[in-house]
Parts: sequence; C-alpha cells; structure tokens
Amino acid sequence: MKKFCIGLVILGCLMFGITSGGFAADKVIKMSTTTSTLASGLLDILLPELKKDTGIEIKVLAKGTGAAIRDGMDGNVDVIFVHALEREKEFVEKGYGTKRYAVMHNDFIVVGPKEDPAGIKGMTDAAEALKKIALSGSTFISRGDDSGTHTKEQELWETTGIPMNKETRTIVLEGKELKVSFFSPQDSGRWYVSIGQGMGKTLTFADEKQAYTLADRGTYVNYKLGRAVPLDLEIFCEGDSRLANPYGVIPVNPKKFPHVRYDLAEQFAQWLISPRGQSVIKNYQVLGQTLFFPDAIPGIK
Repeated sequence: MKKFCIGLVILGCLMFGITSGGFAADKVIKMSTTTSTLASGLLDILLPELKKDTGIEIKVLAKGTGAAIRDGMDGNVDVIFVHALEREKEFVEKGYGTKRYAVMHNDFIVVGPKEDPAGIKGMTDAAEALKKIALSGSTFISRGDDSGTHTKEQELWETTGIPMNKETRTIVLEGKELKVSFFSPQDSGRWYVSIGQGMGKTLTFADEKQAYTLADRGTYVNYKLGRAVPLDLEIFCEGDSRLANPYGVIPVNPKKFPHVRYDLAEQFAQWLISPRGQSVIKNYQVLGQTLFFPDAIPGIK
C-alpha cells in the first residue's frame, strides 16, 4: 500500500510537470522585431517583466523592419514590433495585421568621428548634414538592410537634391537570399559603404572606420554608455522633426493566417500599452539616459 501511494505521488508529480510544461509551451509566441529593440537592451528588460505578469514567453527574431514585416506577411510570426510608420499602416490596410498600437518613440541621429571632417557638428537639418557629408567625400556607412533606419536614411538622401541611383542587391537573412531595392547617392563608390547589417554592427563598423552613419538613439546610447569598450563616435546632428522614430506593435491577422496565436499576441500588445508596460519602457535607462519614450501613456511615471 505504501509503495502504491508513493507511486501515485510520483505519477501525480510527473503529470503536473507535463501539464505545467504544456501550459508554459502554450504561452510561447514568435515576434519579428527591428534589431534596435534588441541592440538597445530594451527587450532584455521588457520580456522578463512580461513573463512575470502574464506568463507569456516570446521567441524573438531580430532583423531589419522590412524583413520583420515580411515575416508577418508570410504568417511566420504571431506579432511584429517595428518602426516604419507608413509600412506598418500598409501592413494593416492590406489585412496582414489587425491593428497598429503606438508603443513608444525615440529619434534618429547622425553620428560620426570626433574630428568631424564634414563639419556638421550642431546641425539640425538632417538632409543638409548628409549633403555636407557627400560633398566632402567623408565616409558614410549605411545599414543597407531594408530596415526602418535604412528607409529613413533613403528618405533623407532623396531630399538633399543629390542625384540618386536605384540599386537591387541580394542580402542574406537567416540563411535565405533576399532581393532588396533601394536608393543611394550617385558617384558615391569611394565614400558610401552599404553593409547590409543591423544597427549594432553598423555602429561598430562605423566606429572602426571612423565614419558617419545614421543611428537610432537607443542603440547608440547603449553602445556608447552601456558597454565595456564604448563607441568613439559623437552625435553631430539631431532635433530635426524628420528624425522622429515611432515604434508600433501589430498582431498578425488570424483571418489571413488561422494558425497564428492571435489571443496571446493581442495580450502582449495590450500589456505593452498598459500602464505596466509603458512604465517599464519609460524607466529603462543606461547611465541615467532614457532610451525610449512611451506613446500610449506619454505621462506615465
């Protein structure tokens, strides 16, 4: 009888373990997001708090916004968390996503070497700053990866008045070849370097080459202040309204992709825009500097 009772206890523990494991597995969703949410360190703070509050675990696929949006369009993920407003609106309008929720913002900045060979220090017109870089022939590193940052960079180049070339390039993402079309300045082969990489790697490469680049402030601050070997790059152009960088979260539409875990994706989105999620975002800092500012509840403490 004693052995029988012990056996029941062991069986019960095993069943509880299986049930608990199944329950945990049942709360896992896949998210494609821009590299900046990862490289800035935000997700390292945000996702443990999400799991603590909701039990939801997120498998993160960090890549350029264009690739993240394509993941959503292919039904490969349950939710996207990106920063290219017009492309996000189109994603929803075409039925790939249910709704865009405004989550947070920061801004883009033009950074470069302390010597500032193009003489752009203190400029607030980003297009003019890029034009001076081009006219001086100073090295500029482009992400070249169809990301939100790359999209913003192209928008700025197109307003400089400098003639542009349209290029189609094959880049490799997660072992898959992908054709990407984009614009770049004409006759820029000696100074314009497109590397097809995320924000962290682009900043690191620009640092090594002592070159200029366009960066999101969150990743820059984390790489400048939050690492044992900080970047040797300075901010030279900021404050232009065109450098605004809003982020949105969009659950993938279950009407188009019935297999997606919409209920959990929607719960994640609602948590992000709740007082709890917005407070976590607001209070994430690196050496006293706030990296992102809440948009769902701007005045949250």
